[in-house]
Amino acid sequence: MKMDAAVRTIDLVMLVDDNDTDNFISKRIVEITKFAKRVEVKNSGKSALDYLTENQNIPENLPNIIFLDINMPVVDGFVFLYEFEKFKEVVRTKCKVIILSSSDNKRDIDRIVNNNYVIKFITKPLTELALDEIKLNNI
Repeated sequence: MKMDAAVRTIDLVMLVDDNDTDNFISKRIVEITKFAKRVEVKNSGKSALDYLTENQNIPENLPNIIFLDINMPVVDGFVFLYEFEKFKEVVRTKCKVIILSSSDNKRDIDRIVNNNYVIKFITKPLTELALDEIKLNNI
């Protein structure tokens, strides 16, 4: 059974982070490990929300996993999640949100992991080990 989870393919991952270096590192690790077939990179919470709005009726363009940073200007992780709750059920069901952040602020972490749509919290940088764990847990 675990073998199936390990070979399960994720079609699309979205990286949402205002830091270009973090996005570059995360994208490379996803590509090198063949974690997902496609990677969509968004440099702000707003551009990620716009992308989801534009593609909400195109299931193959909806990400299976959204790696979301907390600390971003204008539309941060909290605002993104608030807006994410307003999407149709098909979007909220397909897109699993994983927080990928360097924040070690306990209040922020507690507040965000208690959100219904956040399934996991990972501290930057994204690693092959973290991706393996996600696949093994069939997230």
